[in-house]
Amino acid sequence: MTESTKIIALGTGSAFTLGDNWQTNFIIQRNGKNLLVDCGSDIRWALKDHGFSYKDIDGVYVSHAHADHVGGLEFLGFTRYFTRQYMIDAQVPNPIPLPKMYCVRELVSSIWNNSLKGGMEGIQGIDCTIDTYFDVKPVQRNEAFVWEGLKFDVVQSVHISAKYCVVDSFGLMFTDTNGKRVYLTTDVQFAPETSMMAYYKESDVIVHDCETMYKSGVHAHYDSLKTLPPDIKSKMLLVHYQDNVLDDWDTWSKKAIDDGFRGFVKKGVIYVSE
Repeated sequence: MTESTKIIALGTGSAFTLGDNWQTNFIIQRNGKNLLVDCGSDIRWALKDHGFSYKDIDGVYVSHAHADHVGGLEFLGFTRYFTRQYMIDAQVPNPIPLPKMYCVRELVSSIWNNSLKGGMEGIQGIDCTIDTYFDVKPVQRNEAFVWEGLKFDVVQSVHISAKYCVVDSFGLMFTDTNGKRVYLTTDVQFAPETSMMAYYKESDVIVHDCETMYKSGVHAHYDSLKTLPPDIKSKMLLVHYQDNVLDDWDTWSKKAIDDGFRGFVKKGVIYVSE
């Protein structure tokens, strides 16, 4: 029997959260399997906080190369590699596999060369590549990957630019078995005049980036999001907020509901198939 799909927010804080809210990373859980959506710097603590370990991660999706989304890949890669090698050397049946890694093809080299290689390029006697640690499943642009019977579309986000080029960053969208279209924006600017509005309209549930203090320009700010049409806001679960929301949770929660959002969400289960 196929289980329901569950989305667990390992954290819902910004990149620089100082509390125990942890950075905004997720687990999509289905059929007893766990797909980690992004793997930030504090992932070891976030996993432990929710009763998971590195051994429980079957696959990881990486949206882009910022540290709050890739900074924990060294931890995941090393722990799985050495555990697997120990089991192989000890001739343990069915040694733990390398975790699958899903990301847009062009991000693979960027993640390795710009984020991971400095700490992971060598193990004693071995010259390593990203494939040493992960079973890499690159995804072509405008294509999708299938995990536990669900088709995940990668959706390009406008997050940051470097000089004249938009840097690759991709959210995820999937249709659950209940027919609901679920969209995890990951990090994204406020840009409804672009194709973002079409993505919003396509979705039934939107887990949306939302900063709540200074306006960085690279994340959608609450004050901007509240100008969206009511039918769009009513779909939105707000994440990636600064610590000021947790500091005054009741006020911010009421404000979000009064402004028409589905609400701010804390770490924990945020979605289950209905």
